[in-house]
Amino acid sequence: MIGKIHSLESFSTVDGPGIRYVVFMQGCNLRCKFCHNPDTWCLDYGYEFTSSELIQKILKAEKYLKNSNGGVTFSGGEPLIQAEFLIEVCKALKEHNIHIAIDTAGYFDMDNIYINDLMNYVDLFLYDIKHIDDINHQKLTGVSNEKILKMAEYISNEKHIPMWIRVVYIPGITDKGNSIDRLKNYISTLSSVSKVEVLPYHDMGIYKWQKLGIEYKLKDIKIPTIEECEKIQSIIYENK
Repeated sequence: MIGKIHSLESFSTVDGPGIRYVVFMQGCNLRCKFCHNPDTWCLDYGYEFTSSELIQKILKAEKYLKNSNGGVTFSGGEPLIQAEFLIEVCKALKEHNIHIAIDTAGYFDMDNIYINDLMNYVDLFLYDIKHIDDINHQKLTGVSNEKILKMAEYISNEKHIPMWIRVVYIPGITDKGNSIDRLKNYISTLSSVSKVEVLPYHDMGIYKWQKLGIEYKLKDIKIPTIEECEKIQSIIYENK
């Protein structure tokens, strides 16, 4: 089977536990205003890999991935768009006992047969919550967060798959009103969350927007400090 890949990173320490081989999948069903990889949006772009070609590339790093208690992270774009392709890849990787993480925004129906099959091979979800308020989520990403929150509950409370929550802190947007308290309360309802990562908004991808001829509307947003992100993180997930 053929998959569309944006890029590969063979040594990452920020995409899950240990050293990770990160596969950035092509295609995304959100249009986040702060996206630093808008070139991943269109499924028509990227490089074609067969499942066996990708498996072999990953297995070349098997030794150091395992020695660091790391593994493979499928990111994007939105990797679950190509769930059928990932089933073939992940099934083979699990035969080698490689830890598998999926970085997703979760904008899918819970009864998607390919995603449900793929979950059988996933050890960790890195789950992106863009905004807890639905109206502001639509303004920020172009879609409602209803499916996203329901999918998070399904993965965590029904499938019981370990989950890290990832939140991008955008001053004046993701902390608007009582959003932080609402997000904290929501995360407390998820049973398998072991970590919350609050990541600072950055504008390093502006040049890609310009190259693609798309207006970047968040260029005047203040870049938060690490300390400000840590403060937000401590509020959302205290003592964790």
